[in-house]
Amino acid sequence: MDTNTLIGVTSRDRYICALASSINETIGSLRDSYHKYRQGDTEIKTAITNIAHDLRTPLTAICGYLELSMKQDMSDDLRKNLTIIDERARYMKGLTEELFEYSVITCGEITEEKENVNVNRVLEDCVMNYYPALIERGIEPVIDITETKIEKQLYPTYVERIFNNLISNALKYSDGDLEISLSDKGVARIANSASSLSNVEIQKLFDRFFTVENARSHAGGLGLSIVKTFATRMNCPIEAKYRDGKLIIEITF
Repeated sequence: MDTNTLIGVTSRDRYICALASSINETIGSLRDSYHKYRQGDTEIKTAITNIAHDLRTPLTAICGYLELSMKQDMSDDLRKNLTIIDERARYMKGLTEELFEYSVITCGEITEEKENVNVNRVLEDCVMNYYPALIERGIEPVIDITETKIEKQLYPTYVERIFNNLISNALKYSDGDLEISLSDKGVARIANSASSLSNVEIQKLFDRFFTVENARSHAGGLGLSIVKTFATRMNCPIEAKYRDGKLIIEITF
């Protein structure tokens, strides 16, 4: 039984009383340790949030000045170097935004009420929003969304963010293909080729700060960690699998 209630005894047996006293001392010690852990955990999360917030402003300014500089006349070598710096700065800005968002999410309480969410419509809207970027990247998505209306009591912004993060992740790290589906039973499936991954790495995919190096970039784990957090808060099972060189993420609404 999971409890921290102190034990009270009416027995006059000195051994029983001694045992109860020992158990109560242990419970008291566990209480103190738990409170210290919670306080320390909160302080760490608050510090991360503040640091991430403080980094956003100078990074935004750096990106702005680089954009202005790129419009000036310059040598090809200088333009090449500034382009590299601009790419790295924007990448760092993206990571900082994710870190700030993740810190806020994990520190804060749920601020919206559950309501009937049409999962089909949310998924369709997300696909439409990302479609031009997918085509530009040379990815022609294969889409199979059931005509059966999947309507559940969920947090609307959570569902939208889950689909946005999953499709955004595929856009960045797919080898060139993408499959998006929603079944009659409310199972959403996002699959794409990911030759740089392995079965071992798949097990860590939703972990905070886990990264996978590939030819294009470093795949940050925060986006998928946020997906996992949102899915868990809505009691929606989520699973990542690796089959025949494909990353498959399934979430059941």
